[in-house]
Formats: sequence, structure tokens, C-alpha cells
Amino acid sequence: MRRGLIRAAALLLAASVVVFLITEALPGDAADVRGGGRATAEQLARLRAAEGLDRPLPFRYLDWLGGVLTGDPGRSLITGRSVADLVAQRAPVTLTLAVVALALAVPLMLALAWAAVRGPRRLRPAVTASVVAGAALPQVVVAAGLVALLSAAWGLVPPVSLLPTDEPAWQRPDLLVLPVLTLALPTAGYGAALLRGAIADVTARPFVRDAELRGLPSGAVLLRYVLPMIAAPAARLLAVIAGGLVAGTAVVETLFGLAGLGELLVTAIGVRDIPVIQAVASLAAGVVVAGLLAADAVARVMDPRTGSKAVSL
Repeated sequence: MRRGLIRAAALLLAASVVVFLITEALPGDAADVRGGGRATAEQLARLRAAEGLDRPLPFRYLDWLGGVLTGDPGRSLITGRSVADLVAQRAPVTLTLAVVALALAVPLMLALAWAAVRGPRRLRPAVTASVVAGAALPQVVVAAGLVALLSAAWGLVPPVSLLPTDEPAWQRPDLLVLPVLTLALPTAGYGAALLRGAIADVTARPFVRDAELRGLPSGAVLLRYVLPMIAAPAARLLAVIAGGLVAGTAVVETLFGLAGLGELLVTAIGVRDIPVIQAVASLAAGVVVAGLLAADAVARVMDPRTGSKAVSL
């Protein structure tokens, strides 16, 4: 456990360095945006000095990291508001989207992966092709197709999700249908494409064949013999998917008009609000690392000695 915590801390530190360097490499900065292209070089220099943007990079990184560790990631360079408050205000919408999308994607992912490996032989190529296509489709294409079908053609849900700022997202499920499906469907395809190899490996083992010869239904074979064997790699996959969902809401929230972390990130990138960008990106990285730590715990439970009972993706 101690080794896992040390590894998680090292991953978070490495992620913080990468996030900081990438955001610093963005062209322009908040001073350029606030200057509106009309500020003189002297005025831009004063703006950068006022925001501390003229300090050496290592000092700015250490200041930012210290603030993150103490729960104070700084203030927005554009609005002056606390970044922690901005993230806390937007987080419920994004977390609602991510949690509901994950809850939908996981069973769909398992069903598709199982059907691609153990479904009727005549249907396996079609399921596999659907899985690969679903994983490859951009979110914009999925969103457009869902809007055309569920909103324009059938009129079941509104085409945009203009959620009132004072209303929790979970209280308006009709506004979440399109964003959640846009997140969940490609995620299920991506996860199924990775899991089908692990399922194929497990189902080829003698004890699974023996269970099938004894007449156990497919569902019982999956629950009793296959899922325990793929629990560890599936947990690691879910960790990556969860972090991807938090980051992936940027496109969905922008498309459907939801005021969440993704929309906040897109806006912050546009105006070069570096502290906000760093906070949202670090949160997504933290979700992945926390998930990987939980996945390691699952692997130890499956086999506390060597982890040999698990299969890899």
C-alpha cells in the first residue's frame, strides 16, 4: 500500500509538471488578452508584472504547486475570482455528467465486449465493427447524430441543455440525455475494444470451457468466472476512462450549453487564464491517478501475492 501511495504521489507530481509546462507553452498570455491587442509594450510589461507573469518559470511553478497543496490554486487572471470557487461552482454539473455517463458506459461496455467474443458467431463481426466504429467516432459526430435522431426527428429531448445556474443538473434529466449519451457511447466502444481481448483470453482457459460444458448459462459464466479474472485490468481501464470523461466534457458542455468544468476550461484556454486551466487539468489528472490507485487495490485483492490471477488488456 505504501508503495502504491508513493507511486501515486510521483505520478501526481509528474502530472503537475506536465500540466504547468503545457499551459505555459500556450501562445500569448492573459496580459495580451486584457490588452486587447491595443496595449503598448510598456503597458503589457506592467500587466505581466502585476500578475507575476514576468517571474522565472521555476518560481512560478513552485508558487503554484504550493498553492495547490494548500488548497489555494490562485485567482483567475481575468476575473480575479478564486479558482477554487470557480471549480467548486462548476464541478457538480461535470461530475453529474461523468458519473451518469460512466454508469451507463460500464454495463454497455461489458455487454459489447462479451458479444464480440462470445455472442452468436454470425453477429460477432458486426458487433466488433460497431465497437471499433463507436470508439473512433468523434464526440461532435455522435452529438450531431443524437440531436438529429432524438431531438429533430423524434422530438424526445431538447437539442440544447441550457441548465439554469441555480438548478442542480440531476433535477433536469431531460437536459442530460444528449450530453450523457454523447459521452457514454464512444466510451463504451473504446472500453469494449480493449476488454474484448482480455475476455477472449479468459474464455479460452480450461476452467471456463469446463463450466460451459457443464451447462452454465453465459451470464453465470461471465459473472462467476470471467469478471473476477479481468477485474484488475478493467479497474485500470475505468480509472483512465473516468479521467477522460472529466476532461472530455469540454466538447460536450460547449456543444450543449452546460456550464461545467469542461466549458470553463474551454473559456479559460481562449482567454489564457492559466490558473484556471491548470486547476481543471490537474483535477482530471488527479481522478486518473486516484482511479489507478484503486485499481492497484483491486489487483491486490484478486491476488495479494503476485497478481497472477489477473489478465492484462
